[in-house]
Amino acid sequence: MAWLEIKNLTAFYHAIRVLHGVSLQLERGDFISVIGSNGAGKTTLLRSISRLVSSEGYVRFDGNDLIRLRPRDVIKRGIIHCPESRLLFPNMTVYQNLMMGAFLQRDRQGIASDLDRVFEYLPVLSIRKTQLAGTLSGGEQQMLAVGRAIMGHPRLLTLDEPSLGLAPLIVDAIFEVIRKLNDEGLSILLVEQNAAGALEFSNFTYVMEEGKIVNQGPSQEMVEDPSVAKAYLGME
Repeated sequence: MAWLEIKNLTAFYHAIRVLHGVSLQLERGDFISVIGSNGAGKTTLLRSISRLVSSEGYVRFDGNDLIRLRPRDVIKRGIIHCPESRLLFPNMTVYQNLMMGAFLQRDRQGIASDLDRVFEYLPVLSIRKTQLAGTLSGGEQQMLAVGRAIMGHPRLLTLDEPSLGLAPLIVDAIFEVIRKLNDEGLSILLVEQNAAGALEFSNFTYVMEEGKIVNQGPSQEMVEDPSVAKAYLGME
């Protein structure tokens, strides 16, 4: 049994089916990416894992059934979701937003250690720690969203389009942080329209179209797949 195992997952928005029998798996320490165009169902997949949308099927993490849990209980099991829309608290400082990420943590020493790691990997957040989140640039806000997720002390970090709308240099910096976290042993599930970045950094990739998994394989092999190269990498 895989560490995260999803079988025949269906999800709904207001009785409209968005996911159609999605299955995937992730082992401890993996860096898995899910690529696909806008509207393919990638966000719904992550929201289903975090129990934020109505869904049915088989979702188990570290031997535990997630499908009937509340979102808070999924967080307690170590699955931390970094959403596409960031959902920062704009009238709170950078530091306060980071501390909100640790709201379920009780180990003060562990919280301090996680904060040091955030400031090491994302030093701009240390510089801006007393600044209101709503006054940050788009790239800085995305860094804050990633930093807040790290403060949740994840066992599995799920990231929804962390590169969306950002300048290439900022995207490179964020992907580098994600890779460092994975190198430390943190399991990563990334969904991205930026297929080139996802394929470069992940070790295995799933391709989603219209709420279904239509292709999958080791990321380096997927780069060489003609259908993936044409549809997502702009190569003929």
